Amino acid sequence: MPTVEFIRLRKPEKAKYLCDLAEDYLEQGKRVLVTVLDENQAVTLDRFMWEWKKGSFIPHVYANGAVESLDDPVVIVTDEINPNGAKVLVMGKPCSVDFLRQFDLVIDFAELYDDTLAEASRVRFARYREVGFAPKMHE
Repeated sequence: MPTVEFIRLRKPEKAKYLCDLAEDYLEQGKRVLVTVLDENQAVTLDRFMWEWKKGSFIPHVYANGAVESLDDPVVIVTDEINPNGAKVLVMGKPCSVDFLRQFDLVIDFAELYDDTLAEASRVRFARYREVGFAPKMHE
């Protein structure tokens, strides 16, 4: 059963958090999977990971089928696949409960800056409780 943690976002800066979290868990020696909505977001995040913080490098790949991603410590995906066998999932987009079960740690976001996204976050939080994940909220 995964540990599920929600991070409150009061501003639309999810890409920064996706990079911060990927870097933090990579430094702990963990493989990380980052989900995003579509190819546009994947390409944008892929580029952002190269330049988001001066002097920082996150070894990563966007798993678009053009490259092998089994050995990469950080993988960006648009579908519910886990090509690098990551145990940490950072959700740039919502994923199914069944997909979450294969991870030790799942990071989700409560996007409080938008009423529709905030409500969707509350629904996911409640759903995780229903299935026994015991989610926790963080600032």
